Amino acid sequence: MSHSSKKVIYAALAGNGLIAVTKFIAAAISGSSAMLSEGIHSLVDTGNQVLLLYGLRRAKRPADEDFPFGYGKEVYFWSFVVAILIFAVGAGVSIYEGIRHLGSHEKLGSPVINYIVLGCAFLFEAVAWWIAYREFSKVKGKQTIWQAIKREKDPSMFVVLFEDTAAMLGIIIAFIGVFISALTHNPLFDALASILIGLILGGTALLLAYETKGLLIGESAKPEVVDGIRKLVSDCPAVLKVNEVLTVHMGPHYILANLSVEFKDEADTTEIEQAVGGIEAEIKRTHPNVKRVFIEAESWVKGRTATPAGGHGTDN
Repeated sequence: MSHSSKKVIYAALAGNGLIAVTKFIAAAISGSSAMLSEGIHSLVDTGNQVLLLYGLRRAKRPADEDFPFGYGKEVYFWSFVVAILIFAVGAGVSIYEGIRHLGSHEKLGSPVINYIVLGCAFLFEAVAWWIAYREFSKVKGKQTIWQAIKREKDPSMFVVLFEDTAAMLGIIIAFIGVFISALTHNPLFDALASILIGLILGGTALLLAYETKGLLIGESAKPEVVDGIRKLVSDCPAVLKVNEVLTVHMGPHYILANLSVEFKDEADTTEIEQAVGGIEAEIKRTHPNVKRVFIEAESWVKGRTATPAGGHGTDN
């Protein structure tokens, strides 16, 4: 995970921690279920940032006998856990609290403290969102936001961005719910706001789970990386044809590449070995995130495919 990713997480962690405390205090004073839902939301977000940082630390562990390709996918696993927590805790408790207060005739306290807390919370969330969006924009380039999310291999970028976006929407809904309830002296709108906040969290969690699931299972490298590798191998004088270029992300910045290459008939074993070594070195130089390269060398002999050289791969 890059330094910019950690900066995004730390900014969100600091903001959500402060916001959670103030929201719970406001909920206790006013009796607002929407404020309680918002407090739970911020508390879950704070825990999520801790889990992302934990995943970062775990992912840094070097490869060993049990995990020869390293622990980079720990980041994907903990990002998936974050999505589950948002759904189970954040969305579940918010919807439960809203439904529980639907038939309540309990009078709400003064909404002033809620307005102050929600205003401050929106400001903190806006700052955290801007930091996350600014860092995300660096990798987004000319792509749309959705295209960038689909192709981004560092989940911390879009996880925090999604969380902060959902948080800002939740604050707006909580404000509307508290305001209308205070105006009409009817706690129903406050309860409905809590349910709506839960639905937003649920939708966000499902979207995050969908995106991180692909990374956890094993997504290929970006198309431009795959195409670049194919062209680089094809340009090798000893290569007749590139059959397959299979890639998989073992972490945000760790790509494993497996190539099936057909060499020219006249190339002998020594020339093929030299070509394989040169291809591997050039791939790693051109695409630094490619850490392991395996090449299946094939040669066309009398109408049949033989394999003179097996897979070849080394670490950076």
